[in-house]
Amino acid sequence: MKTTAAIIIVLLVLLGLNSLYTVDDGQTVLVTQFGKILRTDKQAGLHAKVPLVQQALTLDNRILAYDGAPERYATSDKQSINVDYYVKWRIDNAADYYRATGGEELQAGQRLSPIVSNTLRDIVNTHTLQDLVGGGQNDLTANAIQQSNAQAQKTLGVSIVDVRITGIEFPDDIKAAVYKRMQTERQQQAATIRADGKQQAEAIKADADSQAQIIRANAESDAERVKGEGDAQAAQVYAQAASQDPDFFDFYRSLEAYKQAFGDGRGTIILKPDSEFLRYFGNPSPAPAGRR
Repeated sequence: MKTTAAIIIVLLVLLGLNSLYTVDDGQTVLVTQFGKILRTDKQAGLHAKVPLVQQALTLDNRILAYDGAPERYATSDKQSINVDYYVKWRIDNAADYYRATGGEELQAGQRLSPIVSNTLRDIVNTHTLQDLVGGGQNDLTANAIQQSNAQAQKTLGVSIVDVRITGIEFPDDIKAAVYKRMQTERQQQAATIRADGKQQAEAIKADADSQAQIIRANAESDAERVKGEGDAQAAQVYAQAASQDPDFFDFYRSLEAYKQAFGDGRGTIILKPDSEFLRYFGNPSPAPAGRR
């Protein structure tokens, strides 16, 4: 009796546990009975179901990722490229998702991959190789999201959040041509940058030369003005000195004249003894007024 009671208690506990399930944030739980969906629970908390008969399937509402296998596509100019990509997606309709995939994330990714791959193929077919190499990948992924999302929602119950190109590889027979084109473009850009730099340098040099000429002209003008002012002040000083003591001023000017005439010791001047120029050598007194 005790053993039977213990077994019954254990069974009741197991049935009780099987009748309860929890829903966490970011999850959706589908309650099914014999494969048929009875309800969808998204509210976080503890929920109940009929034990054994009903099953609770937990689905992840977060953004999921699937890394697709590299695919070989042909561009509009008949060039072959290998494109590697991955897809970010999330469950949009839990019931449709369950019916299409049985709630298996791996199966959902495998069914999602050909949808995106075929869309990428159609888009690559409309782009040239130069478009893709020159930065056309953003348009490629944007169009892939837009065109494949409707089909993914309809057939799988999921929404495509993002499609990213992780690599574009070129077959060996066109790699050399691609690299040559890229090298030519970089050389053209470098030549343009150098030409612009040279033009700017010449403009800066011309401006600097012009400013230097203006500065020199202003400096010469200022120098002439200062020299003129100095000469005027010197003349004024001489005039004031001459007016205060004419005899001393004559004597001073005679000394300056002697210094200019005999300063180097090599000059020869022939004059009369009574020459006005030599009056201070013999008679230091001022010359008569009539001889000045």
